[in-house]
Amino acid sequence: MNHQIIDERDTALSIEDFAALRENLHEQRLFRQEQLEQLSAAATTRADALPDRQSASRTEVRVKLAASARMVLADVEAALARMDRGSFGTCHLCRRPIARARLMIVPQARYCTRCQHVREAGR
Repeated sequence: MNHQIIDERDTALSIEDFAALRENLHEQRLFRQEQLEQLSAAATTRADALPDRQSASRTEVRVKLAASARMVLADVEAALARMDRGSFGTCHLCRRPIARARLMIVPQARYCTRCQHVREAGR
């Protein structure tokens, strides 16, 4: 994990920031949708291939990549929904604003840096 120092006091998002974040999220959504389509197409193209060790490994990698892409896609879509509802940029745990710098790095963030660390420490 990248442990950059993020100034939690820097929370104000400008209209330009918000527009850039929305565009970034839309691009991420398109990328993940295309990735899932490609993974699905690759799975159906190789479905007739004789099962062997390499094929099983490739299938396992595709399944894990698809699961990861679906997770990120769900996070991105949830962030876009929060933008539409007007709750974007608010931590789901402490309800404080998420730092602008954090959102610029991870626009789909649901938690402020402090709450994210607490969640990760509890795993």
